[in-house]
Amino acid sequence: MAASTQLNFKSIKVPFHFKPASKQSLTPDRIRCAATAATHSKSYSITLLPGDGIGPEVISVAKSVLNLAGSLEGIEFRFKEMPMGGAALDSVGVPLPEETLAAARQSDAVLLGAIGGYKWDKNEKHLKPETGLLLLRQGLRVFANLRPATVLPQLADSSTLKREVAEGVDLMVVRELTGGIYFGKPRGFGTNEKGEEIAFNTEVYASYEVDRIARVAFETARKRHGKLCSVDKANVLEASMFWRKRVLAMASEYPDVELSHMYVDNAAMQLVRNPKQFDTIVTNNIFGDILSDEASMITGSIGMLPSASLGKSGPGLFEPIHGSAPDIAGQDKANPLATVLSAAMLLKYGLGEERAAKRIENAVMDALNRGFRTGDIHSAGNKLVGCKEMGEEVLKSADSQAPVAV
Repeated sequence: MAASTQLNFKSIKVPFHFKPASKQSLTPDRIRCAATAATHSKSYSITLLPGDGIGPEVISVAKSVLNLAGSLEGIEFRFKEMPMGGAALDSVGVPLPEETLAAARQSDAVLLGAIGGYKWDKNEKHLKPETGLLLLRQGLRVFANLRPATVLPQLADSSTLKREVAEGVDLMVVRELTGGIYFGKPRGFGTNEKGEEIAFNTEVYASYEVDRIARVAFETARKRHGKLCSVDKANVLEASMFWRKRVLAMASEYPDVELSHMYVDNAAMQLVRNPKQFDTIVTNNIFGDILSDEASMITGSIGMLPSASLGKSGPGLFEPIHGSAPDIAGQDKANPLATVLSAAMLLKYGLGEERAAKRIENAVMDALNRGFRTGDIHSAGNKLVGCKEMGEEVLKSADSQAPVAV
């Protein structure tokens, strides 16, 4: 995939995909000490952006998991923590300090917690935490956002959908990340010919922007189950008509991939009605933003889902898709698993370290198999734990595994 998409995938075999870990032989007793860890043979620099709300809590857990998985697989991580979002606004007055962007660019990968909060909601646009995230994506030149939505067997009953609808869902949303209405110009505020106040944004895509995300999507579908659904609004929007034209033109290069098209309103309905019909979805920035959040709730909690944002070269950006959850920040209630799984995606997609990534994925599965749940995924018969304890259980599971094969 790496050669054909020119993304910074490090020789991966398949996009993010869970397989249930075996329940046997994964009962942990302790955390392995450094003396028993593998000798470090590789070293990577990771920029950590804890951000706001629950961000620092979940990043702390993910950092510990990365360190343990790395030590067991002969990998050393050099972490550099930098401010971003509301935390950066409070400390230096801007949502993305130049020093933070520079550190991110110079690293091998970037792991982000969460940004935003009520405190900064009334700020002017250029002083909102979310502006920092858009600037970070632009600065890293990441354009392909991969958001998996997999219903884990242990959590099928956590979905708001009926079990028979949710069980077995395994889809990937490939979202274009740096174009479209979020970045298009002209944009702004003004008055019309009647003197009334107006606001306007522009949905615009160049051919190269559609082509490169379409190619990532075709390659992703090829490595999964060979089905790609392109979502647009081509019955109304010229930008979507153009999108569909470019995707269709590329389809001839992928005769082994079954391509279909769906209007975004129908796609939103079908994700709730019959989500198992989807394998890989490709769509523009705003539609992808909305549909991937909808898909996340099929799984039972937005607190379970990671994401990867990749470009042609340079470090990738890895982050949970949940927000900063200021209402529970600092209360040890956050679910750290989406961030832990984002760390696994960082290893797999960003660094090509599949053994360490699989160790983390298996550890998450084992912790769930053993019945540990944070509040957002808790159900009768399982043990309710906080953010820190869930992290400790993942560490125990990671440490107890036999050497991982990929």
